[in-house]
Amino acid sequence: MDKSAIDWKIACHLDYGNSEGEVVIVQHVGGKSSVTTLAAAPAKGADFNRKSVFLGVNERDEALMMNPETRKVTASKSVESDARFYYAYRDPGSVRLWYSNDGDENGNDTFNCGNNGATVTVASKTNGDCEVLETLLVGRGHHVSAFTRPTPSNRHIPHRAFISNLEDGTISIVGNDPSDAITFLKIITTINLFDPRFEKEGAEGVPNNAFPHGMEFSPVTGKVYNLNNGYNSVAVIDPMTFEVENSVSMKVSSNLLLSRCGKFLIGKGADRKANPDHVMGRLSVMDVTKNEISTVLDIQDFYPSVYRFNLAGDRLYVTSAATGKGAQRDNLRDDIVQVYDTSNLPELKLIDEIKVEPCNASRRPIAFLQDNGGTPLILVPNPTQGSLAVIDSDNHEVIKTISLCDKSIDEFSFSFLGKPEFYGA
Repeated sequence: MDKSAIDWKIACHLDYGNSEGEVVIVQHVGGKSSVTTLAAAPAKGADFNRKSVFLGVNERDEALMMNPETRKVTASKSVESDARFYYAYRDPGSVRLWYSNDGDENGNDTFNCGNNGATVTVASKTNGDCEVLETLLVGRGHHVSAFTRPTPSNRHIPHRAFISNLEDGTISIVGNDPSDAITFLKIITTINLFDPRFEKEGAEGVPNNAFPHGMEFSPVTGKVYNLNNGYNSVAVIDPMTFEVENSVSMKVSSNLLLSRCGKFLIGKGADRKANPDHVMGRLSVMDVTKNEISTVLDIQDFYPSVYRFNLAGDRLYVTSAATGKGAQRDNLRDDIVQVYDTSNLPELKLIDEIKVEPCNASRRPIAFLQDNGGTPLILVPNPTQGSLAVIDSDNHEVIKTISLCDKSIDEFSFSFLGKPEFYGA
C-alpha cells in the first residue's frame, strides 16, 4: 500500500515560549502536503488565567476559542498569539471533552478559584464545534482524568470522572451520567491520597506529597489505578466506595497507560539521580489481575517522553525528548522513537528504533491515523526543527518531513477535536 496516497488533516498548536504561539493546520491531499497558519490576532495581554484558550479547530478550519471569563466559545479564523492550550481528555462513552487547566506556577486558577485550586472545563462536541457545559472548580493542577462505567462483570459501576490534582495530592470525583441530574457534572467527593508511610512524621491532610500523575480505569477489574508519583506507588481505588483498596510499588514512573486488553498498566519514567553521567529510562508493566509488577525494563540514555499503543494494541511507540544536564544531556539519545512488541504482555520486546530529528524540548507527542481498523500512519513532531515527521507504521520509515515553521517550538501539541481520524497525546 502506498501510504503517501492517504489523505489526512490535523491541527497543531505551536508554543514558542514567552507567551508567543500559533495554530497550524497540516493536510495531505492527493499526494501533496500543505500547511496553513491561522492568522495571528493581537495578544490579549491579560494575566495568565484570563488569556483566551485554544480548544481546537472545527471542520471549517476555524479555531475554537474560549473566553475563560464568560466561558463562551467562538469560532475564529485568527488566534491570539498568547492564547493558552489546555490538554483534553476524551470521555470514551460520550462526545464530551474534559479540558484541564493546570493553573499558574502554583497550580491555581486565580481568576476562578483564588489560591485554592484550578479548573476543568467540560465541553460537548457537536459537528466539530464545542459548547461549554460546565467549568468545575477542583484542586490545584496538574490534572489527569479517567472515566468509570459499567462493565460486563459489574454493571453497577456508575459513570463518573476521576480527576487528579497534582499539587494537592487529591482526586476529585465528578458525576458523569446525564440521566442523574443531581450529580451530573458536579463534584461528589474528594479522595485524599495522603499516606503516612511516605510522609514526614506529623504531616497530615492536604496538601501532601502523593503528587498523583497518571490514572486509568480497567474494565477488566472495574478498578481505578492512580499513580502516586511522590510515593512511587499505584493506588488501587474502588469506584463504588472511593476507598484505596491496595497500593502497589512502582518506582521510577511518572505516568500510566492501560493496554488495549485492559489487563496491564505500563508505567514510564526516568532516573536522573543514580548516575550523574547517564539518564536511565524505565518502562514497567503491572498486571492488574494480580496487582504486581511483572516486567521492569531499564533503557540507558533514553528519556521516554510520550507513549501510546497502536489501534491493535500489539505495538507500543515511545518517543524521545530532552532531560538532564551536563554529561546526562550530552549522552542522551533524543533522536529516536522506540517500538515495542506488546502482543505477549507482560513481555516487552524492543523491535525497532525509528530515526527522527534530535529534540531539545522536554515533550514530544505522537499521533496515529485511524483508518479501516488499523493505524497506517504515525505523526511525530521535531520541535527543535519546527517540523513534522510522517512515518509508515509497517516498515517504520519516515515517508516525509513537513516543515511547519521557521523557529524552534517550545511545546508542540496535537489537537484531536476535529474528525476522530487521529488519536494520541
